[in-house]
Amino acid sequence: MAAGYLEILRARHAARLLAGTLVGRLPNSTAAIAIVLFVRAEGGTYSLAGALAAVYGVANAVGQPSLGRLVDVYGQPRVQLPAALASALAMAVFAFAGTGVLPVAYGAVAAAGLFTPPLEGGLRALWPAVLRREDQVHTAYAMDAVAQEVMFTVGPLLVTVCVSVWSAQAALLVLNAVGVLGALWVVVSPPSRAWRSAPREAHWLGALRSRGLLALLGAFLFVGVALGSITVASVPYADDHGGDAVYGWLMAALGLGALVGGVAYGARRWAGAPERRLVGLVAALAVCYLPLTLMPGAVAMVALTALAGVFLAPAIACAFVIVDRHAPRGTVTEAFSWLVTTFTVGASVGTGLAGPVVEAGGALWGFAVPGAAGAVSLVVLLATGRVMAVPAGSGVVAASSENDPNRAAEPRFSSGDRA
Repeated sequence: MAAGYLEILRARHAARLLAGTLVGRLPNSTAAIAIVLFVRAEGGTYSLAGALAAVYGVANAVGQPSLGRLVDVYGQPRVQLPAALASALAMAVFAFAGTGVLPVAYGAVAAAGLFTPPLEGGLRALWPAVLRREDQVHTAYAMDAVAQEVMFTVGPLLVTVCVSVWSAQAALLVLNAVGVLGALWVVVSPPSRAWRSAPREAHWLGALRSRGLLALLGAFLFVGVALGSITVASVPYADDHGGDAVYGWLMAALGLGALVGGVAYGARRWAGAPERRLVGLVAALAVCYLPLTLMPGAVAMVALTALAGVFLAPAIACAFVIVDRHAPRGTVTEAFSWLVTTFTVGASVGTGLAGPVVEAGGALWGFAVPGAAGAVSLVVLLATGRVMAVPAGSGVVAASSENDPNRAAEPRFSSGDRA
């Protein structure tokens, strides 16, 4: 298992790109908790904190695919670094202006979210050029999914450390400055500077003209709903079984399960079409959500929560491969960014949906939401199976202007010739 990951990390530039991307994403992975802690330190209400965090999230969801399209057109350094600087400066304005003038606070937070650089999509576009072999790229996608779980676990801890050592304002400033350094480390690397998107057809829909990609996004919207609803349903359960400490263990177990599942998934070479494999992974994901409704004691519940996370990272890693297969030629960064946006929006919807469900029926009904959302995701995949299938036996169409399954499909990676 370790040999496969070490082979990836030993590839030239691979470790640098992965580390730089993770560091560059620190501001995004810590934004919500950093904003909440800063508003609280300023004497603001939790309603204001939640509203500002929501504005950041919505702006981020809008900005990721838009900036991803610009990356596909103009290259990574000309978009990623200016965007990182603009986002950090906007967050600095928020940190220094505070919440005294609400239009300034909302505008600064919105700008920070809007200009968050699409480093995730950029890294996934670079993997085929850096690693060359298709099986290595599959492993890198799994490692990328695992790294996300680590970042979203470590990031909030870094915020609390900065707040306790310095202040909430310093946390905003320091983490965003570090994020700029991470983005800089990526964009000055030779693969990032050399990468060019394949020629693309001018089309206002961009990556969204791929029906296969739209089907995948529809399925992953509900995977996001499931994940977001768990974070809310776990609150009343924890209140009845030990308080904040139990809630912390439940969230950590969810991340640990995804970490273990992603590591195991990436260590194996998988045969067959990833579209069919994703159906099995999402089905397993939905099934593993169901035992949460049993709500046993705290120790058993932590174990069930870890089980619920096991198939999350593998499903995400498999989705990365499918995005690369279905993205229209010249839109790979935008396509990956749409997956990030859809998943984020789904998590937000799940959080908002689980709230009233929990108030009406308690934690039991709250834990029923992820199982239902997982089932809907599976239904979407089954209903769109033909749309998502890449035609078998298709050769590489070198002269085609698009790698669009609706026109001319390439069974290999769509981004393989982009460097």
